[in-house]
Amino acid sequence: MNPDLFAPAGPPPPLAERLRPLTLDEVIGQAHLLGPGRPLRRAFERGRLHSMILWGPPGVGKTTLARLLAGAVKLRFIVLSAVLAGVKDIREAVEQAHIARQAGQGTLVFVDEVHRFNKAQQDAFLPHVESGLFVFIGATTENPSFEVNSALLSRATVHVLHALDATDLRQLLTRAQSVLDAPPLSDAAASRLIAWADGDARRLLNAYDNLVAQAEGASELDEALLERSLGEQLRRYDKGGDQFYDTISALHKSVRGSDPDAALYWFARMIDGGADPRYLARRLIRMANEDVGNADPRALRLALDAAETYERLGSPEGELALAQAVVYLAVAPKSNAVYVAWKAAQALVKTQGSQPVPAHLRNAPTSLMKHLGHGAGYRYAHDEPGGFSAGQSYWPDGMPSHPLYQPVARGLELKIGEKLNQLRSLNEAANNPLPDRA
Repeated sequence: MNPDLFAPAGPPPPLAERLRPLTLDEVIGQAHLLGPGRPLRRAFERGRLHSMILWGPPGVGKTTLARLLAGAVKLRFIVLSAVLAGVKDIREAVEQAHIARQAGQGTLVFVDEVHRFNKAQQDAFLPHVESGLFVFIGATTENPSFEVNSALLSRATVHVLHALDATDLRQLLTRAQSVLDAPPLSDAAASRLIAWADGDARRLLNAYDNLVAQAEGASELDEALLERSLGEQLRRYDKGGDQFYDTISALHKSVRGSDPDAALYWFARMIDGGADPRYLARRLIRMANEDVGNADPRALRLALDAAETYERLGSPEGELALAQAVVYLAVAPKSNAVYVAWKAAQALVKTQGSQPVPAHLRNAPTSLMKHLGHGAGYRYAHDEPGGFSAGQSYWPDGMPSHPLYQPVARGLELKIGEKLNQLRSLNEAANNPLPDRA
């Protein structure tokens, strides 16, 4: 085949760009949004878009989905970066949208890193979202409820995208191998590369592309080639012979075991080993939920604040905030009572089926519903002695109460346990009154 003399010179685009999906069915992951009957699948099929914010970690397809949605409804696609674009750029996008409307075409404005929109940008942008001049799609790695103007947030539906799991990334590697016609990748090398990518498709593909480029003449892409390709980036994950997930396990268990010194040591090992601080921040938030819980509810807020501080400061300054969270979580009183209760509640729902809501707990906004007995017999807790309706059941009719939440005798849960025991005693007395002594 003769080369195209008129083809543009220069290297081919990155592998991640070459593998960017051209149809919705080619998108890997996000089944909760793209599966049959799911929100973005319905919008795609109906050709009707609403303004939205796509919230998720890097490399999960936020830009790709925006492009595909724009193409599905044949909208003009304009990209703005909240970091680089100024008010002038927004005004130019608005002008282009006006021109497109006059030509009978709609416009989709995609704002990357929308959480970095400043007040001036938002003031210039918001009226045109309100008027419907264009459909707005924002992409963010940050919680939009904290970072996006409430007025803009109220006019957009937030869709949460998840990091790709190991199965998704393996599928992506298979697709990449066919595109590059590369030698087979060993199972051990694939597993190590997937763990290193940490759910980020772009990171995975860039590393794989580099690996193939350096493997000329190899019959297999193995761990040794991967080590040479990524060099210190990969080796540092296993420095001292520890595997990445063994080290994060040691950090988590040190926090759970209330050893701040060991926890700091393993945290430093992870940072020195090249772990993404954002990954560590997510793990700290998980520890606050799973292992501290209501024994010290402040722990979750502090972990979230540490993650946000890292995003603002970056490395190395932001790592101190994460270290502070590590120490706080380690010394905090521990409770997994909510974690255990949540698992038990999920299991209970699966075994009990869809029990009807009892009449006294049903909503009764209309006279017809009141006539049907909705809300009848409900006792408003604030009007009861002590603000507690002793003896009133909140479970489905005929279903006994299940003590799912069992607070531990540590931290704030010590007080919570005492309060629950008191309320249970009041319920017992109300449901089993002593006989009158005549």
